[in-house]
Amino acid sequence: MGRRRKGEAVSGWICLDKPYDLTSTHAVSRVRRIFNAQKAGHAGTLDPLATGILPIALGEATKTVPFLVDADKSYRFTLAWGSTTTTLDREGAVVQTSDVRPGRAEVEAALPRFIGEIEQVPPAFSAIKVDGERAYDLARAGEAVELAARLVKVHDLRIADASDPDALTLEMDCGKGTYVRAFVRDLAQALGACAHVSELRRTRVGPFGEDRAIGLEVLEDLGHKARPSEALLPVETALDDIPALAVTAEDAFRLKQGRSIVLVPRQVETLKARLAPGSRTVSAMEGGSIVALCEMRAGKLEPSRVFHLDRAET
Repeated sequence: MGRRRKGEAVSGWICLDKPYDLTSTHAVSRVRRIFNAQKAGHAGTLDPLATGILPIALGEATKTVPFLVDADKSYRFTLAWGSTTTTLDREGAVVQTSDVRPGRAEVEAALPRFIGEIEQVPPAFSAIKVDGERAYDLARAGEAVELAARLVKVHDLRIADASDPDALTLEMDCGKGTYVRAFVRDLAQALGACAHVSELRRTRVGPFGEDRAIGLEVLEDLGHKARPSEALLPVETALDDIPALAVTAEDAFRLKQGRSIVLVPRQVETLKARLAPGSRTVSAMEGGSIVALCEMRAGKLEPSRVFHLDRAET
C-alpha cells in the first residue's frame, strides 16, 4: 500500500494579496499551513519587496498552474528619479546619480516606444539561470552577469501620478517575462536620467485581480475560525480562457480512466469557434466541476490532465 499523504485533500485557488517583505515561497507555506493542504504551489514569483496578487494553488489546482504562468499581468509601480542601483530597486547600492528630472510630457512622449513587442534585457538580479545558477546568486557574489535580450510584450503603459517631481507612478499591462525594473532602467536611459523602482505592486495575474484578493492576516483569521474555505476559488478559475464542455456522468467516468470520448459534429464546431489560435485544449466539466483537461483531435476529446475532485474539498 502507498503511503498516505499528510494533510487535507483540499483543492482550489487562493488569490493572495502578498504583503511586503515576504518571499513567494514563504507565502505559499503559510497558506498551505492555514488549510493543512497536502499540496500547494504558486503561479508567477513575486519579489519579496513587491506586494500584490500572488495566485496560490492547492491540491488539484496545482495541475492548472502552467496555464496561469503564461497569463498576462498588470503592475502599478513608482520610480524614483535621481539614482540607479545595482538591483534597479531601492534595496541596491547606488551606482549612478543624476539631477535630471523628466516632466510628464517628456515621459508620455517616450512611452510609445516601450509598447508592443519589444526587446528587453532582464536585470542581473533576476531568477534567470546562467549555466545552471540563478543570475541573482551570481550577481550577489560579485560576478559580472550578462543576460541576452528577450522579446516581451507590453500591452499598455500609462501614467497614474506625476505630482511629485522626484517620482513617477505608472501602470503596465504586459505579457509573461516582462520586468518592471528593466523597463524603469530603459526608460530612464532613454530620457537621459537615472531612476530605480521604489514601490511595486502586481494588480492582476490573468483572471486573478484585486477584486478577488485576500490579505494573509485575513486568511489566517479565517483559519483560526475554521472557515478558510470561504476564500477558496474553484480549480477552473485559472482556465477562464479555455473553452469548457459539459459532459455526461458516463463520459466523465471514461475521461477519469484516461480514455477518450467521441464528440458530435455540433460540439466540434462550437469548440473550434471558441479555441484560441493554435490551441486544442478543452476543459471537460460535470456538474459544475472540472473533470479533465483534454486535447481535441479528430472529433474526440483525449484527457491530458485528470482531476479527482470527488476526493477533495472544493
